[in-house]
Amino acid sequence: MPRLKHSIVAELPTPEQLDTVQLGRDCASGACDLVVVLGPTASGKTRYAVALAEKLGGEIISADSRQVYRGMDIGTGKDLAEYGTVPHHLIDIAEPGTQYNVWQYQQDFLRVYADIRARGAVPVLCGGTGMYINAVTRGYDFSGNVPLSAAREGLPREGFPQRPFFIGTLVDRETRNARIDARLDARLQEGMVEEIRGLLEGGVPAEVLIAYGLEYKFVTLYLQGVLSYEEMRTQLATAIHQFAKRQMTWWRGMERSGVRIHWVEV
Repeated sequence: MPRLKHSIVAELPTPEQLDTVQLGRDCASGACDLVVVLGPTASGKTRYAVALAEKLGGEIISADSRQVYRGMDIGTGKDLAEYGTVPHHLIDIAEPGTQYNVWQYQQDFLRVYADIRARGAVPVLCGGTGMYINAVTRGYDFSGNVPLSAAREGLPREGFPQRPFFIGTLVDRETRNARIDARLDARLQEGMVEEIRGLLEGGVPAEVLIAYGLEYKFVTLYLQGVLSYEEMRTQLATAIHQFAKRQMTWWRGMERSGVRIHWVEV
């Protein structure tokens, strides 16, 4: 008889009631020099980070590897209106079709971070790209060969945050997947296919868009005639579910390597 496969659902972290008043005091005293809001896609982290920045007198620094590109708006879910009057940084800083990497992000972060601190505002790093977050909160030195996910010895290098405070936005798998599906359908209705067609017609090579992954990969394959519309939508939804699961695996790996993440339900 064939062996039955059982799906094992990883246990979620225990949520906390975060004292944002005390967090504000810590930011003012220097006990915290960077607030980090992380979480899987569709967990509400941007909305939470914006509300927190409003309370703390903060500015958002994006940690999203695809929102750096101009013209890639619907597919990356920039939702710039969600920021309201809160200043935001490291969005729309690269041309679509170009290669932007984690080393470049680290340099751009250091510049923006120093500027925000010099003006007396609270830097709030928000995003779901684990490599970007590790590279700037753990002082990663690209001259070495240590993986970005590895534990760090001692304090980060000069210029990097020394006392970051990590907050994770928590949502159960079923709710997260339902949000992903609803958001995907909304973005398709808002013109995501047309956005990606425009990038292709504007000269961005198909292979580059495919390399960007997720929405840009599957919609490009649909526009090339490789997938039907329904195949594109189904395969894309599944890929985003899997991506969110990998994000949670990364965050839990950070915890195992010594990072304290304060999980909150939003």
